Amino acid sequence: MKKLTRRLLFYLGFIFLWQLLCQAKIWPEYMVPSPRGVLASFLDGLADHSFFIGTLVSLKRIAIGYGISIILGMGLGFAIGRSQILEDTVGSLVVGLQTLPSICWLPLAILWFGLSERAMLFVVVMGALLSITISTDSGVKNIPAIFVKAGQNMGAKGLTMLTTILLPAALPAIVTGLKQGWSFAWRSLMAGELLYVSTGLGQLLMMGRELNDMNRVIAVMLILIVLGLLFDRLLFARLERSIRRRWGLETA
Repeated sequence: MKKLTRRLLFYLGFIFLWQLLCQAKIWPEYMVPSPRGVLASFLDGLADHSFFIGTLVSLKRIAIGYGISIILGMGLGFAIGRSQILEDTVGSLVVGLQTLPSICWLPLAILWFGLSERAMLFVVVMGALLSITISTDSGVKNIPAIFVKAGQNMGAKGLTMLTTILLPAALPAIVTGLKQGWSFAWRSLMAGELLYVSTGLGQLLMMGRELNDMNRVIAVMLILIVLGLLFDRLLFARLERSIRRRWGLETA
């Protein structure tokens, strides 16, 4: 309760200070909108359903792209982590590609897929795939050798070794990679939607910029922040807490 109260007081104080700065008229309204203006724009977006539709479209894209990234990234990460040949070849390429900003994939995506949904999904996949791959690879390599030997002595191999020994042991690192991949996927999606005219939160941001409507820009940014917090608290934080308890790092 104290934690919730502190957080509530912080945000109320932040909004109060924001409103004071706007009333002081240090910056013009079109550069730094007031909380009232942002709230009015937010309510307008809800009334005409543009925020609701944009959020659903962006969530659909992120769900498909992120889901593909999880499947490919975990598969590739396990393969690199268990194969020295792949580590020496594909592993170095994955680390190198990770340094590329997500926006660098957009020209290739447009050339290969045209201005389409597939181009945007490609950018989202490439934005999340590499971080998930690297984290899974790291998790597999950091599994204590005694775990693998114990599994082998008990007859575990192939799929049994993967599901009963490797996956549970590497799970903490994998979850960290999933969390990081989720944020990269959102950044990639916003970059794609900002450059490609299509329905979505990125397109709403672009419309706000073109209309010089900073109230709308800030309102969409707040939606993105709230979505990020919701998924972090309701999904990743719970998953991390569950894993810490299972590994004895936190009391139930």
